Amino acid sequence: MIPGPFLLYIGDKRNPLDVKTSRGLATFRRADCIGELRDADCPVSLGLPRMDVREAAAKGARSLVLGIATSGGRMEEAMIPQVLAALDAGLDVVSGLHQHLASEPRIRERAETLGRQLIDVRAAPVNLKVGTGAPRAGRRVLTVGTDCAVGKMYTSIHLADALNASGVSARFRATGQTGVLIAGEGVVIDSVIADFISGAAEALSPAREDDVWDVIEGQGSLFNPSFAGVSLGLLHGAQPQALVMCHDPARPHMRGLPHMPVPDIAACIEENLRCARLTSPHAEFVGISINGSGLEPAAARDLIARIESELGLPCVDPVMTGMDAVVDRLLARFPAA
Repeated sequence: MIPGPFLLYIGDKRNPLDVKTSRGLATFRRADCIGELRDADCPVSLGLPRMDVREAAAKGARSLVLGIATSGGRMEEAMIPQVLAALDAGLDVVSGLHQHLASEPRIRERAETLGRQLIDVRAAPVNLKVGTGAPRAGRRVLTVGTDCAVGKMYTSIHLADALNASGVSARFRATGQTGVLIAGEGVVIDSVIADFISGAAEALSPAREDDVWDVIEGQGSLFNPSFAGVSLGLLHGAQPQALVMCHDPARPHMRGLPHMPVPDIAACIEENLRCARLTSPHAEFVGISINGSGLEPAAARDLIARIESELGLPCVDPVMTGMDAVVDRLLARFPAA
């Protein structure tokens, strides 16, 4: 696990979805987050004190975390002076971007001179094997989605926590940069060469003979053409017995694709089951998880009730309702040996 305390970079981002890594750390590792580094006119905040790198270092920060999304996952020129200042102030730098920190000569040379660490979370493990789809023992539940960034990580963490609280052992298996930073381990699936995605998922959740549930964080969506490839590879490699569909009801179209409407939940369930059953012939859905943060509470409750009535599955909002209804369905369908 990358040790805190952290200073979380927000910069000039104006869309809350563009800071989801920083937000995830602020939510699930709050005690390790000292402050946020954001421009004066930036409207997005994580509710942490705003401070610069020297203030953060003086308060005990150990790392600056670049927890934002950028076009193509590349470093923006405006970020580089902040990274250099952080190195000068005595901080290591952690990045969730696709572009690795050391690929920027100014950053690499400054870090080498000062003896600072550059930590890229999006770094695929070495010696991965291709997936085989061979049946393996174990209990695995995978979150999938109608689109990317709809709450699969939040749902997975809350589901693992709810299982443990009920007395059933579970572990969160991270597959995204935010999840890996929170859990301290995992595989960032979108950093893996395509041929090895299913193999990486198999390695992340290997065969086991006990009753511990691996709760595997999903990525992307089979219905989003930008990310369907990683979604399919993860679905096959995870070989889940159970699935949970995640959905953001406030989203009018696929993220970044205004020409593509968000698909129907029932259609997503049908397609995910068809694909999952290639390697897990008896896979089934045990619930639906919505991100109701964009709805009024009464509207969210009405939507939850309507989805349950229409699809015959428990529907929850992890933050508003908790995950108990999904846990109950999962354990009823897959009782302990």
